[in-house]
Amino acid sequence: MGGGLGDLWRSAGHEVVEVGRDGGDCSGSDAVLLAVPQTAIADALGSVSGLEGVPVIDAINAVRGPRPEGFESLAQYVKSLTGGPVAKAFNTNFASLYDRIGEARATPSMVYAADDEAREVTEALIRAAGFEPVSAGGLENARAVEDFIGVIFAVAGQSGPFLYRIAPPDKL
Repeated sequence: MGGGLGDLWRSAGHEVVEVGRDGGDCSGSDAVLLAVPQTAIADALGSVSGLEGVPVIDAINAVRGPRPEGFESLAQYVKSLTGGPVAKAFNTNFASLYDRIGEARATPSMVYAADDEAREVTEALIRAAGFEPVSAGGLENARAVEDFIGVIFAVAGQSGPFLYRIAPPDKL
């Protein structure tokens, strides 16, 4: 997922630095995408420096066990580890379809929830990846975005990977 998004963002003119499993320095970044297995969140964030005040976009699905105790969502857990602004996004679309976004007759949607300080950069990166942002509200709604993956997987189990569009009737 992370590599695919990096490619989309580079194609849209963004500078992308990939730190990978060994971590690295994110000082001066506009945002950081966190796309690791659910069980690796703390280790991944612990290997990255320069996160102070940098919005972290959590793209992780809660499918490998329970969320950390005391946290309603993975995104809230991420926030507890970084202390900075967090968004939940890029977890409800299939990375295997990133190279087919341009084939869609209408811009596909990307549901997200975000702290106010992470909203603008999250929406910009959603658009740069070829999606239309659909806000689910603040980070307090990240659990709903995480749980939406159950519907996505159920539908995909019947018809295969897909893009979706959430829009008012006059925009369809």
